[in-house]
Amino acid sequence: MFKAAEFSSDGTAHDLTGPEGAPVIALIHGLGLHRGMWAPYVERLAQTYRVLSYDFYGHGQSGKPPATPSLTVYSEQLRMLMDEVAVKRAHIIGFSLGGMINRRFAMDHPDRALSLTIIASPHERGAEAQALVEERAKNSAAGPGATLDAAIERWFTPEFRAARPDYIDWTRNGVLANDHQTYAECRWVLANGVVELIRPEPPITHPTLVMTAEHDSGSTPAMSHAIASEIAGAETIIIPGLQHMGLVEDVDAFAALIEKFLKEQTP
Repeated sequence: MFKAAEFSSDGTAHDLTGPEGAPVIALIHGLGLHRGMWAPYVERLAQTYRVLSYDFYGHGQSGKPPATPSLTVYSEQLRMLMDEVAVKRAHIIGFSLGGMINRRFAMDHPDRALSLTIIASPHERGAEAQALVEERAKNSAAGPGATLDAAIERWFTPEFRAARPDYIDWTRNGVLANDHQTYAECRWVLANGVVELIRPEPPITHPTLVMTAEHDSGSTPAMSHAIASEIAGAETIIIPGLQHMGLVEDVDAFAALIEKFLKEQTP
């Protein structure tokens, strides 16, 4: 499931690839997943950039979190990892929960982020929907398997599920391998953490690209537009026809847009 990794002093599994001295990209995966989801992006982006991919606490090969999971705990994990691998600043790309962590990171450590790419990440839901999501998160102590079938249907289109059962099994096995307690706690962060990101204070001022798929039911196009509206100069792009894991189903579409955005940030 995993390639050989380096481990930081706090047990964070990570890979650093690409030409030394090139601008750095840090990749943050989503809830229940691990850095392996980024493999086709690492292969492509590492032709031009230095790429740091890692498993956040309690996921993949990384150790358990040092404190109850929160966006700040995960923001600090990235900051400490960057310190250990001597990366001063990076373009931060986050998917889903990772797109919440990179926003928190930009607020906590604005001088360490060059830009943000926020992919399929949730935002303000409204009071009734927020309460429902939080209630579901509180009931996730049974572990990821209890809701995984429904999640797979939300994440991938029927066509992809039929054509790539190997990838669906790979994803399923990776999610099921997570520590149940950490998964439940991180699901709460995914549900509740958006509250601290609405109309961010301090404001996020970094160049920002916000993307989601047309049929992402949990990180909707409206949410992406709302995120961008609260970050000066941010751009929103909606990819047609796909669902939450659209960045896996159509790597070329997402990667080309990311590359274009990053090129625009190069002096």
